[in-house]
Amino acid sequence: MDDVAATVGFCRDCFTEVTGDERRCRSCGSPRLLRHPELHHLSIAHIDCDAFYAAVEKRDNPELADKPLIIGGGVRGVVSTACYIARIRGVKSAMPMFKALKLCPEAIVIKPNMAKYSEAGRTVRKLMQDVTPLVQPLSIDEAFLDLTGTARLHGMSPAHTLARLLARIAKEVGITASAGLSHNKFLAKLASDLEKPRGFSVLGRSETLSFLAQRPVGFIWGVGKAMQEQLAKGGITQIGQLQAMDKIELMRRYGSMGSRLYHLSRGEDDRHVSTDDHSKSIGAETTFNTDISDCAELERILWPLAEKVSRRAKAEGVAGHTVVLKLKTADFKLRTRNVSLSDPTLLANRIYDAAVPLLQREALGTAFRLIGVSIIGLTPARPEEETETLDSGVAARARAELAVDKIRNKFGRTAVGRGINFGGED
Repeated sequence: MDDVAATVGFCRDCFTEVTGDERRCRSCGSPRLLRHPELHHLSIAHIDCDAFYAAVEKRDNPELADKPLIIGGGVRGVVSTACYIARIRGVKSAMPMFKALKLCPEAIVIKPNMAKYSEAGRTVRKLMQDVTPLVQPLSIDEAFLDLTGTARLHGMSPAHTLARLLARIAKEVGITASAGLSHNKFLAKLASDLEKPRGFSVLGRSETLSFLAQRPVGFIWGVGKAMQEQLAKGGITQIGQLQAMDKIELMRRYGSMGSRLYHLSRGEDDRHVSTDDHSKSIGAETTFNTDISDCAELERILWPLAEKVSRRAKAEGVAGHTVVLKLKTADFKLRTRNVSLSDPTLLANRIYDAAVPLLQREALGTAFRLIGVSIIGLTPARPEEETETLDSGVAARARAELAVDKIRNKFGRTAVGRGINFGGED
């Protein structure tokens, strides 16, 4: 593949090789030319779909193409995602809906359709796996790919393969994605965010230190607002300042986080792209139109959330060792409570039964605006295997749940309901 490695660059639209300093492709006239000295020597990639939920909705309704679009809940909900037209107006993910609509009052708001997004996400995932078996999903719409060794298989460099993959996603799924290409996962993910939407950025080994040095410390994975404030108290705001510090000194100041700061500030990341990694958690939550303080009402709302978590867990073939309850008070204060299980679960009944006592200890007259439940500590599992480890009473409920699943899978989700006693009359 020496002839491929010698190529200076190529057109991202027609893939014609670019060897001079022209600004447009000589074949198709496109200005989207990709050049980099290390372009054909890098193989770790990160792909992230652009405004994924909104893109799928615009794909399915072309009338929305040039309109600001927000995917989210009601007036008291939050923004799941927003198209780039709305983002220009300042709308961001996780922003309260009332604030988003104040910034962009003409925006069209659509409630999330997770079934549709999941289908599109699975198609994108399949296209990724067509080019390499080493795909590590991070969420429904993003993943790391290791393209090492694929040049012989595809007859082209990893960079070419990645560009053609982006084109396939656009053509076959009807949405766009951005990619980052580098020599490790940390830098590949950074690169994919540099030129969104429809971006393709490359970070080579030779430029790693200089590129990072001029960035704020918040660019480092894991350095959130609290850590940024802690670093700022020590006079550290730029990654370049971390590069000038000794590892022992950083660990003395910040403990184990100091080691991470030392290595990532230098672009050092030895994590492999792993197909064994599962989502860190599976959860569901809802924001109320009016605050709720009644525990029985909160329990009623909790049940369909437990069902939603269970459906996702069953679809992904994973179970959780820990159940987490999430509550947000009327004054926006967050409470999270969790309980570890004797063995992992993906059953709605067990998720619900574990979360209810946590809720009852918190719902003592406090008004809440949001409730959610999730499972963490995920491990591969199948529902049938779990029923074999349960006590007879719990196992009976579990088998009934699986029977209902089969009916719903055949006749639809509304074909049959499940009975839960929420403290009223039997």
